[in-house]
Amino acid sequence: RARDLAARRASPSDARAFLETNFVATEARTDDGRAGLLTAYFAPEYPARRSPDDEFDAPVLSRPANLSEVGDRAAIEAGSAQSQALAWMRAEDLFFLQIQGSGTLSFPDGARLRAAYAADNGKPFVGIARPMAERGLLPANGTSGDAIRGWLSAHRGAEARAVMALNPRYIFFVVSPDDGKEATGAAGVPLPARRSVAVDPSRWTYGEAVWIEADGGNLIGARASYRGLVMALDTGSAIRGPVRADLYIGRGDAAGQEAGSVRHPLRMWRLTPKG
Repeated sequence: RARDLAARRASPSDARAFLETNFVATEARTDDGRAGLLTAYFAPEYPARRSPDDEFDAPVLSRPANLSEVGDRAAIEAGSAQSQALAWMRAEDLFFLQIQGSGTLSFPDGARLRAAYAADNGKPFVGIARPMAERGLLPANGTSGDAIRGWLSAHRGAEARAVMALNPRYIFFVVSPDDGKEATGAAGVPLPARRSVAVDPSRWTYGEAVWIEADGGNLIGARASYRGLVMALDTGSAIRGPVRADLYIGRGDAAGQEAGSVRHPLRMWRLTPKG
């Protein structure tokens, strides 16, 4: 029925009527009844080099042969992983590429490679925004992605590495030629920008339709609200719980600037087909 409706180029009111007629909306609840959390992510595009220099000194590492033995971020950066360096990046850019899980690398000769998740070191993800605020490195409401990256860039070297080491999780990558398409999520399909979310797969099923309402973030530069129908098509190491979602914004710098300012109280409804 949905395909037939789409073939007739349905209007927004037709689409809404279809959903209201054929689905039941059930609100997801947190264990303590409080609001959940919406964050956002994007497919970043970063400059890279084929060989290291003083600025591009952080290797994009392949899946190591000794994956179970590599240890935490600090140990890997000290050389514990038996990996190949696929490219070289600025340390702060690599750190954010690892948070996003995939992205595009651009080289001075015009070549572009898609870097995709290959493996991780099995350590938990630990956000560095809160400890940076607690240490007075950034204001409490000024821990957007851009603010964090700016601080790491300004303190590149031992000081920035010590802060990044607060997150022991480390991501390894595989690279392929960039096809220009949107990133592919855990569900195995390209992610529609602004219409797909990463969820906890123990609480949601890939392909489920979800209505989200997220009002009033408190980060500097935050937009007022996010509200609409999205699809559960991805997951992430920090996405845990029944009312927790990570909204895919798209590719490039503008998407990254917006994604870094999303930290909104969230409500979610599962749309279940009737009958």
